[in-house]
Amino acid sequence: MNPSPAIRKVFQGVASRQQMFRMFDRHAQRPNRWESDAAPLYAGEWFEIGETEHDYMFEILPPLWIRGSMFAMREFLTGSVTSVFFALRIDTTIRHFHGYCDLSDNASVEQMRLAINERESRPVRAMTREERLEHIWSITADDYRGYAGDRWPEAVRGRRTIMLYDGKTSSTLKILDDLTDHEIAAKLPVQLRHLPSPIAA
Repeated sequence: MNPSPAIRKVFQGVASRQQMFRMFDRHAQRPNRWESDAAPLYAGEWFEIGETEHDYMFEILPPLWIRGSMFAMREFLTGSVTSVFFALRIDTTIRHFHGYCDLSDNASVEQMRLAINERESRPVRAMTREERLEHIWSITADDYRGYAGDRWPEAVRGRRTIMLYDGKTSSTLKILDDLTDHEIAAKLPVQLRHLPSPIAA
């Protein structure tokens, strides 16, 4: 239906400050926003940020905790899910990341650290289909993305939708997960369209 709690990269490249704040709540438009447990939507999401943004977030509030090169935000997003910021050495370079971890799971922070390190240490730049879809969702303005409502078949209600254009004057909504490879390529920035999948790479 919606994103699973699996650890997943949701943006390709280094997010600007404006992009970072938008991605802090990628699911703000979800149906029944205040009536359901949103932890599975957010837990496991991560993306790269710059050192300046990392340091800025460290200075906003006293962290909940600091563990080596990681710190957690004191304010929880939902339930036991909060922002954790990482400064990781990858291929001799210090890089910075934001991730949502469910602190009710004692292993969640270390699992995310390992997952980020493994993902970003790949020798060939590549994107999975899921990463392409998440990037499209992250970069699409709220007016052009949403959730399937009552007008959709019951089986798909609540799933994420995206606006597609035919290149002329008409537009249509489509379930995000159902985009074809051609539609995905058309929605991605030019520099990302021809990246191989990890299997092909």
